[in-house]
Amino acid sequence: MYNPRMPVTYEIESPPGSRGDLGPYREADYLALPDEPRCELLYGRLLVMAAPTLRHQRVVGKLYRVLSDLADRSGDQAFVSPVDVAVADHSIVQPDVIYVTRARASMLGTRVNGAPDLVVEVLSKGSARRDLGEKLRLYAESGVIEYWIVDPTLGTFEFLQRDGDGFRLRLPDGAVYRSSAIDGVELDLDAFWRAIPAP
Repeated sequence: MYNPRMPVTYEIESPPGSRGDLGPYREADYLALPDEPRCELLYGRLLVMAAPTLRHQRVVGKLYRVLSDLADRSGDQAFVSPVDVAVADHSIVQPDVIYVTRARASMLGTRVNGAPDLVVEVLSKGSARRDLGEKLRLYAESGVIEYWIVDPTLGTFEFLQRDGDGFRLRLPDGAVYRSSAIDGVELDLDAFWRAIPAP
C-alpha cells in the first residue's frame, strides 16, 4: 500500500519479464499518489510519464479533433489524455486518445472503467518500448477493440484490430482507413499528415 512517507519506486521503462510478472502496486496505491509526477500503473509498476514533444502533442490534438468530430455525429465519446483508464487492479493507464461508443458508455464515470473501443498511443522516445510491448499486451488482454499506434517521426499509423485474444494489422483502403469494427470511425491519412507541421 502506498505510504506518503515511504519512497515509491518509479520506473522509466518497463523491465523485461514473463507474462505472469506483476509488480507490487495496485489501484489503491495509484489512487493515493500525488498529482505530480504523472504516472501510469502498468502490471503493478508505477511508471513516470515524461513530458511529450510539441510534434507529439500536435498529432495527439489533431487525432482528438478528428475522433471528437466523429463522436459528435454518432453519439459516441472521445477523450484526450490525461484520463485514467482502469482495465485491471494492476493497470490504470492514460492513453493519448480514447474513443468509446455509446453502446459501451456505461463504463464512463469519473474515469473509464474497462477497455475502450479504440485506444490511440502516439510514440515518443520515452514511451515507444512500452507502447509497442506491455501496453499492446495489456490492451489485447483487456478487450480493446482497436489499437492505433502512431509514429510522429516517421508519419505512420499501425491500425490493430481485435482478433481472438490478440490483434491483427489492418491496412487502409488507399489513403483512407475505415474501421470494420467501430461504425463511422475513419481517417484520411493524407489529409491528417498534411495538417501536421513538419518537425
